[in-house]
Amino acid sequence: MTNPADLDRTVNFTLPARHARGRVARLGPVLDRILEAHAYPAPIERVLAEALTLTALLGSTLKDTTGQLTLQAQTPAQRGGGIVRLLVCDYKGGELRGYVDFDAERLAELGASPSLYALFNQGYLAITFDQVATGERYQGIVPLDGGSLAEAAENYFDQSEQIPSLVRLGVGHDARGKCVAGGLFLQHLPEGEEGGERLHTRDHHPEWEHVEALGGTMGADELADPAIPLETLVWRLFNEEDEVRVQGGVELARGCRCDSAYIESVLAKFSAEDRAEMAEDGIITVDCAFCAQKFPIAVSDAAPQP
Repeated sequence: MTNPADLDRTVNFTLPARHARGRVARLGPVLDRILEAHAYPAPIERVLAEALTLTALLGSTLKDTTGQLTLQAQTPAQRGGGIVRLLVCDYKGGELRGYVDFDAERLAELGASPSLYALFNQGYLAITFDQVATGERYQGIVPLDGGSLAEAAENYFDQSEQIPSLVRLGVGHDARGKCVAGGLFLQHLPEGEEGGERLHTRDHHPEWEHVEALGGTMGADELADPAIPLETLVWRLFNEEDEVRVQGGVELARGCRCDSAYIESVLAKFSAEDRAEMAEDGIITVDCAFCAQKFPIAVSDAAPQP
């Protein structure tokens, strides 16, 4: 008897004796729904799958359920431009969305497995936490150094927040050929602040070195295997620890927040002349980059309401 697939959720856990916390996540049908909106080539599909998994891992750390995390990677035009012009993902209340704008002709010249540098050139990674409840907003920007998005994310936490962190991402396919992606996110916490957010740590942390070494043994194939329950991944890593507190997690969904009412409110901020220029036969057609859906809006509906 085969195990049911464990997909589209996160699991949170802490290691109290090691002053560390972690999350594991795996995406399946949610990822498929996001990818199917665009016919992405395999290298772009893979990097977006990794980015969405990373977004789920980081976004689920938000205690404010109305908060939002946005992950953006791109190459400034003045640096010669990358093949990927823009990659953007966001998380809000368990809902994920993402898309990639890229140069298809240049990508075709790179072969099947281009490097991160080949895709982004001298790009950067920006991660933004918006805490709606408190009005706080944090953003960090780091170069897209290293060989993967996982390494770039580790650099973000090291440089922007001084938090020792480990990120592992894995992408594979199920028996039907559908994309599956999984991830592991570990962080060191200072003693006495278990479960805290956005914390700074001491310079010496031998406990973290132990946790990091164990986390580094997690394989990409395990993370992306839908037959392995997420709790089992945690057990495989830390079954010899004195205590592991598994604290539940978040059910993930595909969430594109575009709708006609929102688009009308955005268009209403433009002048009447601008709206007239956008229209054809009295209709402004707006494309959502995330879900590839088209929204035909009558110019009269886009006018500011009295």
